Amino acid sequence: MKNLKLKVGDKAPDFTLKNQLNKDISLSSLKGKKVLLSFHPLAWTSVCAIQMKALELKHDALEKLNTVALGVSVDSVFSKQEWARSLCIEKTDLVADFWPHGDMVKKYDLFIEDAGISGRANILIDEQGNIEWIKVYEIPEIPDIEEVMRHLKKA
Repeated sequence: MKNLKLKVGDKAPDFTLKNQLNKDISLSSLKGKKVLLSFHPLAWTSVCAIQMKALELKHDALEKLNTVALGVSVDSVFSKQEWARSLCIEKTDLVADFWPHGDMVKKYDLFIEDAGISGRANILIDEQGNIEWIKVYEIPEIPDIEEVMRHLKKA
């Protein structure tokens, strides 16, 4: 598992990306809420689909904990739009870090250069924009959304 340059307590790099509805989503606009950045390699893959469906399934529970989940990958807005439709994702923002390719993912030290994709990770950012919790996963591993929920409930 990769050790990231960013650590718990660091200021999270700001970004503005388009979601699957082509609307701007920025970290700074979510200040006052916790933000779960759920990085996944590519849309249209089975493990990534399970990861994003889990975010959608937990949307309301996350909202009650003042947390917004964003599914992040290097796919295009159009790919994210069709993928969200195929997965019946209606509440969760799937954001596209397509161009400049992987720019935001690189800021979080999760870009896999030789594959041109994002690594798989969950990074939780607190209400002030600081990194609160980090978990990096192997590419074939399904992130445990319940682990995130347990952390949020005890925080």
